[in-house]
Amino acid sequence: MVTTSVTPPEQPAGTRRPLYRHPRAVAALRALTALGAGLIAYASFPPRPLWWLMPVAFGLLWIALHGRRARAGFGLGLLFGLGQLLPLLHWTGIYVGPGPWLALVLLEALFIGLAGLAITYVGTLPLAPLWAAGLWVGAEALRARWPFDGFSWGKVAFGQPEGAFLPLVAIGGTALLGFAVVLAGFGVGELARRIGTRTRGPRRLVWPVLFAALPPIAGLIAGPLVTPHENAGTATVAVIQGNVPRLGLDFNAQRRAVLDNHVKRTLQLAQDVAAGRQQQPDLVIWPENSSDIDPFQDPIAFAELNQAAAAIKAPIAVGAVLSLDSTKPTNTVLLWQPGQGATDRYTKQHIQPFGEYMPLRSVIRLFSSYVDQVSWDFQPGDKPGVFAMGPARVGIATCYEVAFDDIVTDTVRSGAQILAIPSNNATFGLSEMTFQQLAMSRVRAVEHGTAVLVAATSGVSAIIGPDGSVTQSTGQFVPDALVGRVPLRSTTTLATSQGSAPEWFLTGLGIAGLALAAARTRRSLSNR
Repeated sequence: MVTTSVTPPEQPAGTRRPLYRHPRAVAALRALTALGAGLIAYASFPPRPLWWLMPVAFGLLWIALHGRRARAGFGLGLLFGLGQLLPLLHWTGIYVGPGPWLALVLLEALFIGLAGLAITYVGTLPLAPLWAAGLWVGAEALRARWPFDGFSWGKVAFGQPEGAFLPLVAIGGTALLGFAVVLAGFGVGELARRIGTRTRGPRRLVWPVLFAALPPIAGLIAGPLVTPHENAGTATVAVIQGNVPRLGLDFNAQRRAVLDNHVKRTLQLAQDVAAGRQQQPDLVIWPENSSDIDPFQDPIAFAELNQAAAAIKAPIAVGAVLSLDSTKPTNTVLLWQPGQGATDRYTKQHIQPFGEYMPLRSVIRLFSSYVDQVSWDFQPGDKPGVFAMGPARVGIATCYEVAFDDIVTDTVRSGAQILAIPSNNATFGLSEMTFQQLAMSRVRAVEHGTAVLVAATSGVSAIIGPDGSVTQSTGQFVPDALVGRVPLRSTTTLATSQGSAPEWFLTGLGIAGLALAAARTRRSLSNR
């Protein structure tokens, strides 16, 4: 038997493969694209009103991921997560150094890396962007629950407090809103990829066009349909921002001055009401930690709260730290009635790891000397808080809790007609944190069709309409009082009634895509 070999023609001397086709150059370009896409995703978040950049970011991510294997998909997803979260969460390390900030970002970016891995697996399926968007929702659902009860900061939905997609949150919650943005971005990416590779023709472009166009169109159509209307009267509300004496982690050491500041600003508002310069409020919201001195243990604090309530002639929701158990204090909001004192209370259910309690204390101490500044662990509550305040039923979600779907939904389902978000952002200085949290509150307003009152010790405090618009707001680190009339609602949105069902459905869609991809792989192997 004679065999012959064919030698490919040699390239002319001095010629090389073009750099743009070199495997390492292509890999580097994909990595830079994924990292740049993450930076664009960060830029879409408030305080910048650039919500439309988020689909652009996901379009670039889709192009970077297309045709990659699982390991590369994980790396590219990780780079996207680092690009987005490193600047977005920079405020977590302002006073404690880069260690906790970098550790948090890396942990959260790992979830995005897993999403990138899974997306590459379904990337060759028909309707691939649909399955991939469901997988993204699933990754966000996972990191919102684990570890340490999850961390939802940086969810796609929280970068959409305005714009074409926002009304969808009233139909399917943050899961549907995030799904729509990601699907539109992946559709744009697939459309650009097919045009760029000359894969054209109406049939080849129809699905990418639909994926890119239908989500924002659906949002625009849904807008007038989900716009809430007053149906249970109105209430005149007041939001007090007393301010703190100085920045930094020693905020809690200033607790007497902080309480005095909030009493003083409430008394000033009472004088303005008496003089006719302001309306008489039906209810008043103070921030989280506005009375870090337990009024049941300190007679001076008790007297000051009585004085403030009597002067303003309205119930006050007071953020307090109660020390009924010296080893397990509680972060509590007290309902303080004129002439009656505390008549109701809500204890924060979703307490903040590494801030209000310290998991893995002995391990964390090896990396940060700040660990022992959290000298005790707070005890969480176990039920929603809804206060009867004047003509309104006011639901309470304290600070960090606004980031968690279940907390806010359970509060509205318990009968809240207004949502109050008492917050303490003083320990994060003049960072973007307070604007990111304000954006979450705006999204919650539309999601549940309710006005939202944000009361922060140092700002930004705000009154938000049920359509997500900020009708009044304060500056940062200034004392102020906001007074306005807000609508009361006795009906709920589809998002409220459905709860987590859309999230489970969309996550299931992504898992179904993985199952289809696995079945296709098995068929391919069996046919060899």
